[in-house]
Amino acid sequence: MTHFILGRNPRLTLIRASALIVSAIVLFGFVLLPVRLHGISMLPTYSDGGLNFANRAAYWWREPARGDAVAIRMAGEHVVYVKRIVGLPRERIAIIAGVVLVNDEPLVEPAVVYKAPWNVPAFTLGNGDYFLIGDNRAMAAQNHDFGTTTRARVVGKMLF
Repeated sequence: MTHFILGRNPRLTLIRASALIVSAIVLFGFVLLPVRLHGISMLPTYSDGGLNFANRAAYWWREPARGDAVAIRMAGEHVVYVKRIVGLPRERIAIIAGVVLVNDEPLVEPAVVYKAPWNVPAFTLGNGDYFLIGDNRAMAAQNHDFGTTTRARVVGKMLF
């Protein structure tokens, strides 16, 4: 029976199984964070109820960039939101009639299909601050969580 379970070379099988277990612990314990999405704020890019992964290693050697879909830690260890970065540190941000302005220039956003006429007065981001917003701008602004966050809250870049 053990020949059937462990194969012809039980030692090699156990080494492979151990390597697989250690790799999975490292991968899911330190690099990939599973994220289950709740809500429609990131439609059409991410669906409600979908399971995706945030790559925590993506920002170990570089800073987050405009257009990155990121996981951000909001309250506690297990509350994570997924939003898109539209504003970088020290940039001037405004939203006029649904159009995001960065340093008074309209931002081209291919992931945004529908835009509601949102208005947010101009403000300047501080050092280490990012402005994040969901892709589903058809929702009323008061029903959408968006705004400024710090670099420390950015957990990782969404993989897909």
